[in-house]
Amino acid sequence: MSSQERLTRAYKEAQRIPFDNQSKFILFSDCHRSDNSFADDFASNRNVYFHAMTQYYNDGFTYCELGDGDELWENIFFKTIFEAHKNVYLLLKKFHDSDRYLKIWGNHEMTFRDKNHVEKTLTTYTNTQNDQLEPLFTGIKCHEALVLIHRETKQELFLTHGHQADFMNYVGWKINRFMVRILWKPLQIWGISDPTSPAKNYVERIKIELRIKKWIENNNRKITIVGHTHRPSFSYPNEKSTPYFNDGSCVHPRSITGIEIVNGTITLIKWFIDTKENGILQVVREVLEGPTNLKDYK
Repeated sequence: MSSQERLTRAYKEAQRIPFDNQSKFILFSDCHRSDNSFADDFASNRNVYFHAMTQYYNDGFTYCELGDGDELWENIFFKTIFEAHKNVYLLLKKFHDSDRYLKIWGNHEMTFRDKNHVEKTLTTYTNTQNDQLEPLFTGIKCHEALVLIHRETKQELFLTHGHQADFMNYVGWKINRFMVRILWKPLQIWGISDPTSPAKNYVERIKIELRIKKWIENNNRKITIVGHTHRPSFSYPNEKSTPYFNDGSCVHPRSITGIEIVNGTITLIKWFIDTKENGILQVVREVLEGPTNLKDYK
């Protein structure tokens, strides 16, 4: 099956979710939440992410995670990740309990394709204070893709991780997982990059993006939002620009990037730590691109 066929299958089998101009979504991907070791790329941005997500929760946003939220290549057990970032998961639980959490699996979470594995792994956790099982993401469903459909205009937004356009990270993911878990995680501690990641391989990253853009052009220029390559991308509504969007990642040096869909617009944003004139540190939201009206994309 080619990358084009894999993307088409993901689109056709995706759950359809209605939205309107009053809907508010925040899209992040590639958090790669890990074990809080030196190999945990998420750890340095954890406080920025937690602050941003707390604000989005209080402002009534729905959180859609576009894959690779959990680093299940470097870690065998989700429990290890949960214990390292318990405050983050309990915040995500608040989104889930209010029916505002949508989870898409990426190549580092391919095991979440199995519904039984999802139920066994994500629905409960052990409360270390009383050694009792507590509910976590009760009844959660992990998706390969989602399609947001505007109630009035019927415009579609195709959301997926994007690794369908990456043969070794979709078909050959077990080989890459073995390489990361056994070889590259120990080396990462010493600063050696993982060559299996398209985020670290410029040539491969370009190829993946071009394959996704080809699919978009062959499918009525459908607005498509992905992650996977870690490179933020925004498209403005004109005939020469393919409506390809990438929310970036939450493991950039000193910042996280994401995409907001609010009041019928789309915006690429960044959260980072900045310093006030008096030396006090603060977490700041910055608009990188947009906002642009979704209805202008035709």
